[in-house]
Formats: sequence, structure tokens, C-alpha cells
Amino acid sequence: MNLFDLEGCNAVVTGSSRGIGFSIASRLAQHGANVVISSRKEASCVKAANEINQTTGKISAVPIRADIGNRADVTSLFANASKVLGKINILICNAASSPHFGPFSDIDDTQFKKTLENNVLSNHWLIQDALPHMSSKNNCSIVLISSISAFRAYPFMGAYSVSKAAELQLTRSYAQELAERNIRVNAICPGVIDTDFAKGVLSDPSARKKFEDSTLLSRVGQPDEIAGAAVFFSSNASSFITGQFLVIDGGATII
Repeated sequence: MNLFDLEGCNAVVTGSSRGIGFSIASRLAQHGANVVISSRKEASCVKAANEINQTTGKISAVPIRADIGNRADVTSLFANASKVLGKINILICNAASSPHFGPFSDIDDTQFKKTLENNVLSNHWLIQDALPHMSSKNNCSIVLISSISAFRAYPFMGAYSVSKAAELQLTRSYAQELAERNIRVNAICPGVIDTDFAKGVLSDPSARKKFEDSTLLSRVGQPDEIAGAAVFFSSNASSFITGQFLVIDGGATII
């Protein structure tokens, strides 16, 4: 048996029209899963789904627009996904936001609330609304994409770091609660990954060099290097793992 075979599995990946989410959705599809591509912009979802389908040579991906900050959108995301694909086996909570980049002491309430809502509350919504559409007969998996900022304090990212630390406790709590339903819950904690989300800091050559020098491997990561871990956590290769965090940061957190 191929431990990484996802044939017949149905996955929902949020924030999957680009970056890490797109790489995860692409790799899940290449390993046999049917994948829902979801983000705030419908055109972006359609474009990403078409690209994945061209790669796999079949209809592996379907676009369903949803804003994770809107509870009604989250609820309809799973209702629509189950109509199209059937029972959901895999949920990847990837979408996140960081509306404030600056001193923590300068953040206003609106920005702080948005950070917590989009990075913590919305993941709770996603899990809560996915559960009625997940089958306990199969080895189901939920994966939250957190960050190494959950473990360290970084300048100008105070609220984001707080939200990512809370995300890890969300992972533990749901792992304990859902184990009896045979649903595993784990988290991936990337370091700095070369995506549009990080372009605010990586576009500055001196800042990029600083991040590269802060890792043992002397570089920033690529989206596909997170996707492999997502495939692992989604497959039977990780069937005895739940409530755990995998750090993928090029060694940054041990320096």
C-alpha cells in the first residue's frame, strides 16, 4: 500500500489560489485527492483550479469562493463542497492575514480584532462547519498552517505572533476532542517562505539577506517545501500522529 496515496479523498484548502495554499492543493491533487480551491476572489479560484486540472489531466480541482472572515461564507463553503465532492476527508486551514506591520503598542483595536478573527476564530469556524461533512469511517485529517512566530517574538509582528500561538492551542484542543471520531488534527509551522504574503519583507534585499542568514540552510523556504508536509499529514503515512506541530524553517528556530 502506498502510504501517501490520496485517491478518492476529498480536500478543502483555504487560501489556495496562490502561494503555500496553491502548492498544497496541487500536491494533494497529484497524489489523487479531489480538491476544493477556495479564496476571496472567484476569478483567482477558477484560474488556480484550471491550472491544477491541466497538470493532473483530469478534473481534480473545483473552485468555490469563500471569505473565511465571513461565517456565512464558511458555512456555505462546506455545503457546496459536499454537494460537489461528497464527504470531506481533508481540511487544510491555510488562509491568514496580518493587517498590521509595526510596533505592537501601535496596533488599533480594529487591526488586532481582524488578526485574531482571521487567524484563530475563522479556523474554529472552518473546523466546526466542516465536521458535519466529514466521515468518521475514514482516516480524516485537519491541518492548520501556523508559523514559527508562534514560538518567538518577532519585531513588528506582535498580533500575528499572538494569533499563531493561539492557533497551536486550537490544534491541541481539537485533536483531543476529535480523536474519538478518528479525525486527526495537526499543525505545520513554516519559517519565512517566498510568497506574496512575505513580499513586504523579502522585497528588500537587505531584509531578505537577514532572513536567509537567520537559517542554517542560508535561504528562505519555497511553497512546495510546505506542501510535502501537508501531503504527509493528510495521508495514512501520519495515521498515528495527532495534536502535533511540524516546524519547517531551515533551522531558524534552533540558532
